[in-house]
Amino acid sequence: MRAIGKNLIIQKIEEQVTTESGLLLSNEDVQDMRYHKGKVTLPGSDVSDFIKIGDEVYYDSRQAYTLLINGESCTIIQERDIVVVL
Repeated sequence: MRAIGKNLIIQKIEEQVTTESGLLLSNEDVQDMRYHKGKVTLPGSDVSDFIKIGDEVYYDSRQAYTLLINGESCTIIQERDIVVVL
């Protein structure tokens, strides 16, 4: 399996989000948030050198696509949809 061009294959990281008052948000509320956290599993052939396998990133979830590859759920995003590299 290879990512082509500026596409990246990432594994979504489930997060627990707590509000300022200490309330823990449900998974449904977290899914409604625009930006999600993921781990880069395979960068495409034309992706910048500063994004590497294993990097944790925040990406625009409205631009992401989820595929089932070999029984495993993978998320496909484009490099331009990454907003933060941790």
